[in-house]
Amino acid sequence: MAVPKSKISRMKRGFRRSTDALKKPSYAMDKDSGECYRPHHINLKTGMYNGRQVLNIDEDDV
Repeated sequence: MAVPKSKISRMKRGFRRSTDALKKPSYAMDKDSGECYRPHHINLKTGMYNGRQVLNIDEDDV
């Protein structure tokens, strides 16, 4: 059985567990349409990423 060599203090345990908390996802506003989107993700409605057109979106598919 694994036995810890020394006691982990409350502070060190808290540092380790601090990343376990759920955080709200961040959103950015689109300058043209005003819609919210996730940063560093392609906007699937418009096909834009970082101010460039990276996907060709057909109006028939939407």
